[in-house]
Amino acid sequence: MAVDKIRVLIVDDIAETRENVRKLLQFEADVEVVGTARTGKEGIQFALEMNPDVVLMDINMPDIDGITATETICRQSPHIQVVILSVQGDQNYMRRAMLAGARDFLTKPPMGDELISAIKRAGKMAQEEREKGAKQQMVMTSISGGAPGMSGFSAMPQGKIIVVYSPKGGTGCTTIAVNLAIALHNEDTRTVLVDGNLQFGDVAVFVNEQGKNTIVDIAPRVEDLDSDIIEDILIKHQASGIRILAAPQKPEHAEKVSADQFTKVLQFMQRSYSYVVVDTSSILTEVILSAIDLSDVIVLITTQEIPAIKNSRLILDLLNTMGINKDRILFAMNRYDKRIAITPERVGENLKHEVSAVIPFDEKIPLAAVNRGIPFMLDNKSQPIGRGILALAESIRARVIALESENESSSARR
Repeated sequence: MAVDKIRVLIVDDIAETRENVRKLLQFEADVEVVGTARTGKEGIQFALEMNPDVVLMDINMPDIDGITATETICRQSPHIQVVILSVQGDQNYMRRAMLAGARDFLTKPPMGDELISAIKRAGKMAQEEREKGAKQQMVMTSISGGAPGMSGFSAMPQGKIIVVYSPKGGTGCTTIAVNLAIALHNEDTRTVLVDGNLQFGDVAVFVNEQGKNTIVDIAPRVEDLDSDIIEDILIKHQASGIRILAAPQKPEHAEKVSADQFTKVLQFMQRSYSYVVVDTSSILTEVILSAIDLSDVIVLITTQEIPAIKNSRLILDLLNTMGINKDRILFAMNRYDKRIAITPERVGENLKHEVSAVIPFDEKIPLAAVNRGIPFMLDNKSQPIGRGILALAESIRARVIALESENESSSARR
């Protein structure tokens, strides 16, 4: 079966750069350069006309700069993925590019392998978004029966609950949950981050926000929730666009939220958000168990430390006992240090569960991000640790699609 080529539009005001990139990509059998543009205005126009999967966008151009052009393209055609290229690796540029909707940010001149890898990641995401849009359109058409009177009707697909959990404290669970939520969020896949560590949750601190409202304000009203109530209580994180449901401000207030109430809050969030990311504590409270049971994907975090690996074995056994499908568990290794002989492959073989995502060790960036209250996905997205989070987000999107396809096949067989 033929695989669709990744269609690429190159936008750069320097003819030599456009030609060099074109020559580099012509050797990739699964990539096709569909056009080149010399200005930001041309880039916007050609993106609309040619409908590429990926736009390689120079940041500095004579008329409309690359960030403004990226924002326009992403608004007009949300499935198109933009990879920004810049001679400056300035963190402010990276942050602005991400907020504009860019999928990746590379410093010029990029290494050939680095550029091709970024294009293929973005191309895969674009094709998945196209398929998702086509499926949603089919559902809407079948519901409306193609009747003109139903043209204003839109079906909101149910969001996915992503629980981030580690059976060992101190493995970076909250760091991953916060940055993962930012990586998953865009105009088409709005994301809400829920702090499930009701006694000592730190999600709000990680983004330097302290809203006056928390989940305690929602719990008593779960039977009559509406969007206005939720929006009033959620923290609106302006820098990233995500929404946050904070943990209680005092540990003793955790008792005011039951597992049933927490479940109903998550189910309500699914109606308005594409992804509901739940941060958790290592202690398996009734609230956390209810979230795990309800989840679509469980991101299980381990490190190279023996106690963390031992606890991962225990939780995998427990999840199996609970009847959790193994495919719902996405095993991730945080703080991976190549100098240590315990590799993800060895851990996966030992626990009979593949480690699907690896986030490299970085002794400075995560600590500085927490102390500043600025998640590193906002200003260090292009660093190895940021790329690790992006890869984890892509793994989650792919896992969700695979599980949906499996469910559809099972329903068809029945």
